[in-house]
Amino acid sequence: MDTTNPTARALLCLELLQDSPGITADRLGERLGVTSRAARRYVGILREAGIPVQSTRGPYGGYRVGRGLRLPPLTFSSAEALGLVMAVLDGHHDAGNPADPVGSALAKILRALPDSVAAQADAVRRTAASAPDRAAARPDPTTAATLVDASAEHHRVRVTYHSESGRTWDVEVDPWAVVVRHGRWYLLCLTRPTSDEAAVRTYRVDRVSAVEVLDLTFTPPPDLDPVALLERHLATGWEYAVDVLVEAPVEIVSHWLPRALGRLELVDERTTRLVGTTSSLWWYAEQLAVLRAPFRIVGCTELQEVARAVGAQLLAAGTPGGAGQPQSASSS
Repeated sequence: MDTTNPTARALLCLELLQDSPGITADRLGERLGVTSRAARRYVGILREAGIPVQSTRGPYGGYRVGRGLRLPPLTFSSAEALGLVMAVLDGHHDAGNPADPVGSALAKILRALPDSVAAQADAVRRTAASAPDRAAARPDPTTAATLVDASAEHHRVRVTYHSESGRTWDVEVDPWAVVVRHGRWYLLCLTRPTSDEAAVRTYRVDRVSAVEVLDLTFTPPPDLDPVALLERHLATGWEYAVDVLVEAPVEIVSHWLPRALGRLELVDERTTRLVGTTSSLWWYAEQLAVLRAPFRIVGCTELQEVARAVGAQLLAAGTPGGAGQPQSASSS
């Protein structure tokens, strides 16, 4: 790009504003190779073109691109464009499909870029073969956006939720955060029931069929760590309560089992208790099968029955000439 051309300088000015929010007129002039007064003229040109460039006075003031009715032009390097495509492909395996909303949006971005920047990224988007993550569950974009906005604005919501077992219910919650974990979207929230005490819950966003934003507001915990709290509460609030005794120390069991299964409690130096809940008994029994120490399911007769079925299938698979009956697994 010929940076002595006024149009090229205006585009470079926009790129500098996007990359360095709060940049001063003096610094902007240095990067453009002009005086600070000329840099202000280029900012004026951008404003005349409808780009919402904001300015703040004072020792810590400067220019930044604000939010407006029109989306300002985006500038990417070839590495940034390729990185964007790779990130989308990693999380959304229909990124090359023009009929898919994500694929369509990504194609629009790439079409707006110079050929020299977009060529490699577009080739990767169209030809890369992504193996779909069967554990991933993408929610409705509008539902996810509504929950994210409610969380940011601290507005209580009423959601309609469907469990894997087919049960449906409405509940009012304070949406503390929306967390993406291993390809799944979760709503971390505080329930607001009419009779029972409020409780921290985690709901799969893809199982939320309706959201109503209420006028009531809330204040989230000041020390909230959404990811850590999500891990602790993924195993709470489901249909089946689980109680398992494992003949191994807590520090060893913690390396064998994912934290989403429940809470590990010390019984004695050689015994650990696992306490949790689940809506998918078969999946839960499969997770327990990785334990390398003896264990007993003591608190859930339904899980005991499923564990016997899983065990029978494993025994059949290990018997010459035997054949088990495969069953599908899903996560709570």
